[in-house]
Amino acid sequence: MSIRKKGTAGRIVCTLSAVLFTVLAASGCVRTEDAAAGSVEQEETKVQIGLSFDSFVIERWMRERDVFVSAAKELGAEVNVQNANGDVQDQISQIEYFIRKQVDVIVVVAGDCEALTDVMIKAREAGIKTVSYDRLIQNAGCDLYISFDNTEVGRLMARSLLENIPDGGDIFLIQGPLTDHNVTLVREGIDETLAGSNLSVVYESNCAGWIAENAYTYTKEGLKQDRYVKGIICGNDDLASQAFRALSEERLAGKVYVTGQDGDLAACQRIVEGTQEMTAFKSVEQEASMAAKCAVLLGLGEEIEEARSTAYDGTYQVPYLELQPIAVTGENMDEVIIKGGFHAKEDVYLNVN
Repeated sequence: MSIRKKGTAGRIVCTLSAVLFTVLAASGCVRTEDAAAGSVEQEETKVQIGLSFDSFVIERWMRERDVFVSAAKELGAEVNVQNANGDVQDQISQIEYFIRKQVDVIVVVAGDCEALTDVMIKAREAGIKTVSYDRLIQNAGCDLYISFDNTEVGRLMARSLLENIPDGGDIFLIQGPLTDHNVTLVREGIDETLAGSNLSVVYESNCAGWIAENAYTYTKEGLKQDRYVKGIICGNDDLASQAFRALSEERLAGKVYVTGQDGDLAACQRIVEGTQEMTAFKSVEQEASMAAKCAVLLGLGEEIEEARSTAYDGTYQVPYLELQPIAVTGENMDEVIIKGGFHAKEDVYLNVN
């Protein structure tokens, strides 16, 4: 897959100069002022990455930030992290700042996958490599999209309800915001799996900005319409926490099958306690470390061999590095979450005697 190779020659010159400087310094043939110049040249070879997060409202993002920054630094890159705190205009301004700084690569967890199109095109036109991290920015022609198979996430959650409610019944969908393209993909997987089944979606809502408290309100609202609901598919585990709170107040916790995604600690605790059925687990360490590696490669003008497929962003076929989610239940909690080092056993089983 062809990737633009801007700046490779310049970087090779800098690297060769640094090697030559080291050899000469070892033989005592470099003056102090030459040594200083060599150090500056070495510094300039570092890939500069701008990393913009929509917000840290969702538990996983701070964890991924730390893994990404650490992995990029190990590869010799420098990362400038910005947090838009859920404000789309702030995120646009942050990306414009990265463009002015002339960073090598801009990596974005988009708050609004359509609102960022123009600024990402502007970055691309400035010769900067662009990466859609986890959420595909629409019509922007990014150099790379790295994410989990979000349609499969929807399938896993819907399949869980089908298996646990064989006689059928009514279910709720409490999803994330439609500005997040992943929400659309997850819904496609849910609809595909439920098609022709005897489960009926009788109430659905979308939580703007992934604000979890909205899920509490929507679950309460749904229960007023249908108290005999059999299951609730939540857009993530944070929303599931609030749906659980609403169910608890109605003395329905453990009687209604709840699903989520991300593998949050609270969700894993509920699963072993019996008040949440499953979570679609995504190894965020894997995603963050792979994204960091790919960003550095893009900054060096290298190809991303792992991006073996493409994702259509509405205009362009974007190179896509697809990762796979895993359905985690009480049966495989120890194997996937605990042995995998995502959460400690004592934390997951904290409330289980």
